Amino acid sequence: MHKIAFQIGPLPIHWYGVFVALGFALGLWNASRRALKVNISPDTVWDSGLWIITGTIVGARLLYVITYWKQDLAGKPWTEVFMVHHGGLVFYGGLIGAILCTLVYLRVKKLPIWKFGDVMAPSIALGYAIGRIGCLMNGCCYGKETNVPWAIHFPPDHETHGVGVHPTEVYETLLNIPLFFFLAWLFPRRKFEGQVFATYLMCYAVLRSFVEFFRGDYPVLHGGWATQAHLISFAIFAAGAVLFFALRGAVPHGKPSHERA
Repeated sequence: MHKIAFQIGPLPIHWYGVFVALGFALGLWNASRRALKVNISPDTVWDSGLWIITGTIVGARLLYVITYWKQDLAGKPWTEVFMVHHGGLVFYGGLIGAILCTLVYLRVKKLPIWKFGDVMAPSIALGYAIGRIGCLMNGCCYGKETNVPWAIHFPPDHETHGVGVHPTEVYETLLNIPLFFFLAWLFPRRKFEGQVFATYLMCYAVLRSFVEFFRGDYPVLHGGWATQAHLISFAIFAAGAVLFFALRGAVPHGKPSHERA
């Protein structure tokens, strides 16, 4: 675990922020290339970046504060709520926040919602895979104690006290990389607008639910086994399934002549 990447004068630059920023940048770049195939300007994707980043950070931090207030923030200075560079961003909160802000952006610009969602969906998986490496470097989102050969050991002053734990951050990176490639493969083969985005929601919910069984950083388990992310995953999967079947019959997809299968 190495939290500090480098210093700029007195300002420490954290690996967590470096990898999150890198994930955003590569995700937007990848989406901008894909946008060309459906007659959406790459500039439109880059312009949406500020909206997406704002929604992601606000939503992710808000859900973290709500979830971990008693465990991590109660009794600390109120300014700690804004210290996102210390870690403490919940992905599902960020996903919901990003979707809401992007919807506002698309409405203002009068852009096609589901077509844009399909353009962005593979990049969400790509950016997420990169961002989870930042979690590993920061020592957050860690797994349960285990004796498996690939267990990782954080420093003794970490919450895990140096025992071997599941590298759940690595699990999520390794699962989201093939998800990115699958969604990128699906994009030119989609049958209706919104298919790739809805597929992402369902696939990610399943992958996340699987990894959650190995997570060890939750203060409360619902019913003795379910994490908060499990519960949100059920809702996200249901939303993706509803979108998939609703859009399949409502938004036909006609490929432009230049779009290759």
